Parts: sequence; structure tokens; C-alpha cells
Amino acid sequence: MAWSFAAPPYKIVSNSSLASCPIVNSGHAHFLATEKIGARFNRFVRISSLEAPLAKTRKTQRNTNLSVFAAKAEAASSKDSSAASTATVRDTVAAGDPDDIAAVVEDVEEETKRIAEQIEVLRLENAKLQERMMMTTKAQIVPPNVIPPPGDGQKIYEQDPHLLSYKDHLEYRYAQYKSVREHIDKLEGGLEAFSRGYEKFGFNRSAEGITYREWAPGAKSVSLMGDFNNWNPIANVLVKNNDGIWETFLPNNADGTPAISNGSRVKIHMDTPSGKKDAIPAWIKFAVQAPGEIPYNGIYYDPPLEELYQFKHPNPKRPKSLRIYEAHVGMSSTEPKVNSYTEFRDDVLPRIKKLGYNAVQLMAIQEHAYYGSFGYHVTNFYAVSSRCGTPDELKSLIDRAHELGICVLMDIVHSHASNNVLDGLNMFDGTDSHYFHPGTRGYHWMWDSRLFNYGNWEVLRFLLSNLRWWMQEYKFDGFRFDGVTSMMYTHHGLQMTFTGNYGEYFGLTTDVDAVVYLMLANDMLHGLYPDVITIGEDVSGMPTFCCPVHEGGVGFDYRLQMAIADKWIELLKKHKDEEWQMGDVVYTLTNRRWLEKCVAYAESHDQALVGDKTLAFWLMDKDMYHYMAVDGPSTPVIDRGIALHKMIRLITMALGGEGYLNFMGNEFGHPEWIDFPRWDQTLPSGKFVKGNGGSYDKCRRRFDLGDAEFLRYHGLQLFDSTMNSLEEKFGFMITDHQYISRKDDRDKVIIFEKGDLVFVFNFHWQKSFTDYRVGCIKPGEYRVVLDSDERQFGGFGRIDHSSTFFSQEGWYDDRPHSFQVYSPSRTAVVYGLANSRGVGL
Repeated sequence: MAWSFAAPPYKIVSNSSLASCPIVNSGHAHFLATEKIGARFNRFVRISSLEAPLAKTRKTQRNTNLSVFAAKAEAASSKDSSAASTATVRDTVAAGDPDDIAAVVEDVEEETKRIAEQIEVLRLENAKLQERMMMTTKAQIVPPNVIPPPGDGQKIYEQDPHLLSYKDHLEYRYAQYKSVREHIDKLEGGLEAFSRGYEKFGFNRSAEGITYREWAPGAKSVSLMGDFNNWNPIANVLVKNNDGIWETFLPNNADGTPAISNGSRVKIHMDTPSGKKDAIPAWIKFAVQAPGEIPYNGIYYDPPLEELYQFKHPNPKRPKSLRIYEAHVGMSSTEPKVNSYTEFRDDVLPRIKKLGYNAVQLMAIQEHAYYGSFGYHVTNFYAVSSRCGTPDELKSLIDRAHELGICVLMDIVHSHASNNVLDGLNMFDGTDSHYFHPGTRGYHWMWDSRLFNYGNWEVLRFLLSNLRWWMQEYKFDGFRFDGVTSMMYTHHGLQMTFTGNYGEYFGLTTDVDAVVYLMLANDMLHGLYPDVITIGEDVSGMPTFCCPVHEGGVGFDYRLQMAIADKWIELLKKHKDEEWQMGDVVYTLTNRRWLEKCVAYAESHDQALVGDKTLAFWLMDKDMYHYMAVDGPSTPVIDRGIALHKMIRLITMALGGEGYLNFMGNEFGHPEWIDFPRWDQTLPSGKFVKGNGGSYDKCRRRFDLGDAEFLRYHGLQLFDSTMNSLEEKFGFMITDHQYISRKDDRDKVIIFEKGDLVFVFNFHWQKSFTDYRVGCIKPGEYRVVLDSDERQFGGFGRIDHSSTFFSQEGWYDDRPHSFQVYSPSRTAVVYGLANSRGVGL
């Protein structure tokens, strides 16, 4: 991608010799005016008549109030032209007097020059009016909702009386939250205004020019430099106020164009306590890595209005039942390369829709210098990852998702930041206590990254505004907050086992400032965007995590149910099938707090990374390379793997939570692992780490395998989409009715009801049961609505779908009714009442 915006001088293209020019012979003067390349409004103007030289400028001046300029054009035309003058020109040319012809030519050239100057004046007036209209429009964009004042924070004790023993801590936490809210209201005009820091900091353009502000209290001097001033570190010096905020103003050029052209490189030069440095502005909206260079460059991204992407589709309503497709744009291609936003938009989004997911969770959107970090070592928090394209291309992706009815969630990283000094926030103003805690408290030894100081006023502004920026500018539908456990505790969850004792959550190791930030974030997001979805990655199980803020909670909509994936890996890695305890499986799936919703998953991107294994790889390992052809031989390993892969995913969706997540490709059992391109390196400790030669071969998704009907992967993919369709129809994840009637360790059978459906799982490795009695609450005629053993799903087709099952009176497994079924080994079958039509979600 080239970011070169040359700007040649304004030119009038005309003939120097008019003696034989058909323009003169026809009695008209023509010229072409080519405006500056890269100017705010690029136009190609053609004037076709001396009598009305300005009339046709109307067509080229769009999106403005043109009536003002039309009047001026008509006045100029009336004043400078007449039929008589036209006749004089024609008569003089006809007479053929050389002196007279020369005089006419001189007059025409002078007139042409004067008209061109008038056009330029009008063009500049037009541009200025466009600027004012744009700024006015931006100022008028206000959210339709307001953030309600804090509540009393008392309802959490009604829901969980055990919290009363820790009321002192919880009351202190809530008091801190209310205090910060009150100070924001008093000093900043409210949380709504406070969360629009991007309108104050960084680059902001008005009709008169560009204002640039940066918070760098530790810096001794700051200047702005870049392509616009030939990288002169003393040309544009910033002035510091008492709050440590530096500022400068760059007026427009003489021709009305911005002082910094779109796409040009910018950095700030600072004299700091740790020396002089050049840094990317903290609020930069775009950053790129030039070929052959290591540090990124900040890019002034401000395209012309006509090039900005305009959203065409509204955000979809928040789905009642959330089915999330976790995706990484860069590695979403079937080819070994970095995929683009536009390719993901055109190729992957339709796939997600077809599979039946109603939300996509995008990873690695914030700019990160190290690709292999999976996007979790963020360097530029307001910039989109330039590897995959431009900000406007990402907007087109999100708009297309909305057109398909898919919500777009962003995997946002506010738990830590890259420790890069050259292109990140680390040591930004030359101190280690700028955005982060100083010393060891500000360093995450396992992640090798910096930890934010959530008690700092400007850090709060930076992070809250960051959330608002992605919602407002890119129309995201919500966030998955990464690493929340690390945020909420000073021990960061490291070398810590949470047992459920409330003292582990509410004590001296709790980082109250971080929890208050999360409360403010949820408060702001839910107040301004009622349909927003917030999900927190918390492994600790902190009570009140998913309770509304005004009730005393942290405010998330969902918690990621991370223990489920760990349980499946544990069973597959350490236990034989006959050792599986059905009660243990059910306990892990259902162990969550009352009234606090969870997103369940059998596996996510974590299990797909190199060094770990996906479920499919744990189940089938090397046999996947040789025995996945439908018309070829199978093995017991493949048969077991395909059967359990489907069962594990279905029972996780059905019992694990009120939402479900799948990492891209895992729906069809993607083989192998994810390995980002990397090179050989020697660590500071002296240890040598071998790379993979910079290969992208394992950093892609082989969607072609799931689409190939001649491979067994296709059956797994088809089952996944059918499972989603069943959930869409019946909404079994969010139904109020759930009852687990059987957890039989001898038979390896689990039976439960969800809404009007009855789920029967037979995990036995060899036993199939005939006339197996299944308890149910509702009487009637039951039919098969989903069967994991269907041949199209890679099964053996042992269930007769034409059969009906009539319930009988009499208590069984504490249910008032029951019916009998055939339950083959390693099979999951879902039964529904014949007259049930689902919930119509």
C-alpha cells in the first residue's frame, strides 16, 4: 500500500499559439483546469464558453449549498461577457489583421487567466464551506441515549446474601466508583463527554486547520514532525499546560488544504528524562510498517469526504441467543498469507452466516507490531491493524456483517500493552509511570508486557474513549474484554487457584481501581448503546461480575466460561473413555453463578495454538492425515474422534451457558495447529529458539477441507450448522426450563431437558441401549430433531427418523412422564414434541 500524495502546482492547460487553433476559429475558448492532486476535493473542471465561464462549475461542486456560488457565477458571467464582445472577436478574426489578431489572442489569454483565478477563489470558498459543514455535522452526532446516574448498589445482596459478609469491601468498591463518576461529572461534563477524548487529543481538524494534543507530563520538550515539514524537529514545537498536555495548531495552507496531507507519515520528537526519542502519537488512528523497517510509522489518516466509507446498514439488535464465531482476519485465508478486510468481508462473512452464527468476534484489530502475538500485544490502541487494510476497509467489513444480520464484537485488549518503546506506549514520555504502574507492579512477567494504572485520570480517559471510538467510528456491536482476571487482581491470577471462597475475590489482592474502570466502561457502554454486548474473559469466577453496575456489579453481560475447555482437554489428555465421570462433566458444564450469564466453548483460539492441540487433534491425531476420505477406509480412532467431536460441542452448547463460541475452522475439526511466521532467535537468557523460516503455512484456515464433500470434515461442518439451526429455532441455550434427569456413570449416559427438547447423550465406548427409558416433563408424541449419528454427519445411521415416541404416564427419574428410545453408543440425539415449532427467535 503506497502512501504517497504528491501535490503538483495548479495548472491551466492551454495553447500558446491560437492562430490555427480550432478554439478561436469556433469563437469559443476552452481550457482544462486540473486541481491539486491529493487536495480535499479533487475535481476535474471543463469550461466550455467565454459567455458563461462559470455556469458549469455547479456540477462539480457537490455536497454543499451551491446556490451562493451559482449567484456569483451568474454575476461574473453577466459582467464579463456579452453578445457584442463575441461579435467583435468574430469580426476581427475574419478581417485577418495580424496586429488585431495578436491583440485578440492577448485579450483571450488575459481573460482565461482571470477566469481561472475566479474559479480558484470559488473552489477555495467551496472547500471552506465543506469543512464547516463537515465539522458541524460531526458536532451534531450525539448518541440517542444518556448514561443514567449511579444507583445504590444494593441489589447484589438480595441475589446473594453470602455477599453480606464482604459488604465492607463491596461498599468501598462502589463508593470509589461513585466518587470517580462524581468527579467526571464535575470536571469533565459527564461520562459521555469524558469518553470522547479522541475529539480533544491526537489530531483533530477544523475548517481553519489541525490541532494536535498529546499527554506527556514527563517530557521536557515536544515537537511534531513528519513528511509535512521534512522531518524538521524544531519546525512545529508544542506548548505544555499545567496538566502535562502539549498542544500545537497547524493552520491550513494558503490554498486552503490541510497542513498535513492524508497518508503522510508523522511522529513526535521528545526530549525526555531517559533521552531524546521519536514516537508514534498515542492517539494515532493508523500506523504502518514500511518495507525493510522494524518500527512502525504513524499515518495522518484523513481521506477526502468522497473517499470515506459511508455505512449503509444499521447495527442489528442484540440477539437473545448469542452464537459467536471467533475469527482472526489475517489468518482467515486458505492461502499461506495475511488475509485482508475486504477478502474476509467477501469470503468469510457469508460462510459465517451460512453456518448459523449470529455474531463474529474479531481478534487482532488494534495495531500490534508483532504478528505472532495474536493481537494481544497492542502498540497503537486507536489504529486498525494495517496488515489487513485501511480503516475504511474495516468499516466496509462491519457494514457487510450488519447487512447479513451478524453482530460484530471486538476482542479488545485493555488489560496490558506491548512493552515496545519505539512504536508503543511504553516509556512514552521517558518515564515508566506514564500510562502504567511503575516498577514491578507495572510489568506482567508472564506476558512480557506493561500494566495500566487504572487509577490515573488520563489513563481512564484514554481507555474509555478507546471503547467509545470503536463503537462510534466503526459501529462495533460490543467487546470481548481480554485478560480481565489479570486486571482485577494484583497477583493477576498467576500461580493462583480459585476455589470459590469469597475471600479470594474481595480482599487486599483485589485491584479496586481496575474493577472501577470496568464498572465505568460497562456503565458508559450500556448507557449510550443499549444493545451493546460486553463479555469478560474471567477465569476467577468473581461474584457480581455479570450484575448491572447500578445493582453493585461489575456490569458485564457475559463471562467466558473458560473452565469447560480445560475440562475437555483434561479428559482427552489424561483419562480413558471408561474413566469419564458423567457427574463431573455435568458439574463443570453447569457450574456458574445464578443470574450471571456465560458464554461456553469447547475450544477457542487458545487450544489451537502451537504447543497445544485442538479437540480434533487430541481425538484423531495423525490418523487425520490419512483416513478422512469418505470413500476410503476409516479407523477406530477416526470413528471415535468424529463421534465425540460432535457430542462434545453439542453438550457444551446445550448445558454450558447462555451463549456459545467457536473458533474459526474448529467447526469442521481443522487439522494441525496455528503457528505464526517466526525466525530463529536467541533470547536474552542465551537460549536459542528455532523458528519456522517465516512460514505462513500453519497460519491460515483450510476452509476448503470443510467444504469438500468427499472428506469427513464436511460432515462435522454440516453438523455444526445444523446444531446452530436447532438452537436458532428452539432457543434452548436461553430457555428458563432446564432439568438434568440422569447422570449415569455405569451406562455413561446423560439426559436433560431444555425447554421443549429432551437431550440424550450416550458416551459409552461400545454399549448401545434398546428401549432405554427417558424421563420427560411434558406428555405427547416425540420425534428426532437432531441425530449426531446421521450418515451426512459422518455417523453410521443407526437411528430411524421416521419413528415416533409416545410418552407414558408414571414417574421416572423424577419426571412425571417417560418414553423409550434406542440409544447407540457415542451418539447424541435430541427429541422434540411433534407439535412444537420452537420459539421463533
